[in-house]
Amino acid sequence: MAVDVTEAEAANELMRLAKQIAKHDRLYHAEDAPEISDPEYDALVRRNAALEAEFPHLVREDSPSRKVGHTATASPLSKVTHEVRMMSLDNAFNAEEVEEWVARVRRFLSLSDGDPVAFTAEDKIDGLSCSLRYEKGKLVRAATRGDGQVGEDVTPNVAHIADIPQQLPGDAPEVFEIRGEVYMGRADFEALNTRLMDDARAAAEEKGEEFDPAKVRQFANPRNAAAGSLRQKDAEVTAQRPLKFWAHGWGAASDVPGGTQEEVVRVIERWGVPVSPLFARFDDAAAILAHYETIAAARPDLPYEIDGVVYKVDRLDYQQRLGFVAKAPRWALAHKFPAEQAETTLEGIDIQVGRTGKLTPVGRLAPVLVGGVTVTNVTLHNRDEIERLGVRPGDRVVVQRAGDVIPQLVDNLTPEAERDPFHFPDHCPECGSEAVAEEGEVDVRCTGGLICPAQRTERLKHFVSRGALDIDGLGEKTIDQFFALGWLESPADIFRLKQRRADILALDGWKERSVDNLLESVEARREPDAARLLFGLGIRHVGAVTARDLMKGLGDIRLLPRKAAEFRTYCLEHPRTEGEKESPFNTRMVEAVKRIFEVRTDGIGTAVGHALADFFHEEHNRSVWNDLIGEAPGEGVVEPQRYEVETRDSPVSGKTVVFTGKLETMSRDEAKAQAERLGAKASGSVSAKTDLLVAGPGAGSKLKKAAELGIEVVDEAGWAEIVKAAG
Repeated sequence: MAVDVTEAEAANELMRLAKQIAKHDRLYHAEDAPEISDPEYDALVRRNAALEAEFPHLVREDSPSRKVGHTATASPLSKVTHEVRMMSLDNAFNAEEVEEWVARVRRFLSLSDGDPVAFTAEDKIDGLSCSLRYEKGKLVRAATRGDGQVGEDVTPNVAHIADIPQQLPGDAPEVFEIRGEVYMGRADFEALNTRLMDDARAAAEEKGEEFDPAKVRQFANPRNAAAGSLRQKDAEVTAQRPLKFWAHGWGAASDVPGGTQEEVVRVIERWGVPVSPLFARFDDAAAILAHYETIAAARPDLPYEIDGVVYKVDRLDYQQRLGFVAKAPRWALAHKFPAEQAETTLEGIDIQVGRTGKLTPVGRLAPVLVGGVTVTNVTLHNRDEIERLGVRPGDRVVVQRAGDVIPQLVDNLTPEAERDPFHFPDHCPECGSEAVAEEGEVDVRCTGGLICPAQRTERLKHFVSRGALDIDGLGEKTIDQFFALGWLESPADIFRLKQRRADILALDGWKERSVDNLLESVEARREPDAARLLFGLGIRHVGAVTARDLMKGLGDIRLLPRKAAEFRTYCLEHPRTEGEKESPFNTRMVEAVKRIFEVRTDGIGTAVGHALADFFHEEHNRSVWNDLIGEAPGEGVVEPQRYEVETRDSPVSGKTVVFTGKLETMSRDEAKAQAERLGAKASGSVSAKTDLLVAGPGAGSKLKKAAELGIEVVDEAGWAEIVKAAG
């Protein structure tokens, strides 16, 4: 998945994704009331993984990649700690990804081409994960997965599931934990919803009330029905629901009755616990992919819902060697089914403005059922995608739900119909500011920034964040609250909060101490570091490092508006001439950026120059800037410090240093600042020009590339020694 965002945008998106995924985990696992489909959820998880891979230093403590399921806190059921963690599975969405997984397994195990490795494959049922703990053959506890570490005790409830034996045969180990899925068959699901409707109708008739079918709460799908039925405080409710179970693995065990996945699963089956009728063992990737196609073909006629096929390395000693990564085993993979498609009518195209200013066209559809979910909207991604498909309101279109872009419009069935083409706006529909696409980019963005209603609160949150002005007490909820009250319209308003002390104190939850702490934190930033202030404004392409690099040359942040205007004028007066090749033109533009903005490093190019020119060209942005900073000292609400970097000779003077992985004793910004003070250049990427890589825990691709290029690598302690030696 392509990642085309700045560091600041990535940090904000990761924050939103963590919240979104946590919310949907809770709705799915804890409340049995999902708002999105499994493919939509997969898309969020894949986007989070792509951003974390691109910006590993931005991985959050609450990252979804560190969690499994949900935290079992809101349920009336008692909590159970799993002796062996219940993991989730990594996903694949095509044959190539499956073949790459098989290749990774072989590489990890150092197998030669002639060494065999077998796999099991079985259909992935859409149910609720459940663990059954047997001691001396007797079922003593059943628990849901929860967050993988702690689940919910459903022992009385599973007593009513006929597929789950209360006693295993005498040859069962002293302790053995069977893991599998509680599910509800399609026919049983339909019958349950019909019964709920009939019961509601009978109750209304008995009370002499008018029956309203719309008010009857039915289950959305079999998975929700199974989860809601199992997770009942009253086990008698569960007893009335037609639940089933099948096993697909095991957890804690005093002894494992077999040396392969197939052997153990067949023993579990012999004990009287159902397993998938499509479970089988295969010798290579081609065979499991063929079984995938067999299951996919049988899917419509199966009596239960499935959403893919699960592959596992068969030999248990191989599984043990492969181990786990993050929240999933290396030895297992879920191969999801592709999207289902349907035809409908594109009734309209709306333009939505995102928190980063991106204008995204959204198609409004005549409602259509796709993959069991009613679809009414579809993203059209950008201006170029509309032109490629040639879609206009009124066209008949094909829609699908896929793992990456969901829902997705894949075809226009009436491109030749006589309808006016759709004209993409060149001004923001939210604030009226210019909407432009940078050279070489397809996304059109609002240049309104700080004044655009669609972006304002997120910009304010970024402005006070740790990497920017770092104002304690102004968290997300507080900013949302103050914004709703009309107290925060722009960054300058933050420094006027002192005048609202009495108003803040009158709000629920605010005390004298907390109000005074907030106002003291604000006042402490009246003379901010110029680079942090610039970064906090959230100008596209101006991340923390770029802001520092700009200020190194200019020193005075008040010079930026004039420099941006000068660069805009240069671009208008010196366009690419006819016959001028792209390379000389780009070189000329980069030189103009360096000259006009007095850049001293190589990390700033035309993208930054254009972003600054577009930002300051907007009158609204200039008004916000002048209100905050002013054109001269004393005119704004803050007095930014002149940015000066004091450097000293050191072993890394004049060298390029890259930091990667998780730094444990300092922030990444602090480390880069240290490098600059030592006369080094702090870069964000590894190249042949890199002299030193400082690698913390979790270092990945950058460490690998440094090794390939023969670049010197030190850990955080080694870097501390360099800093200490420099005095």
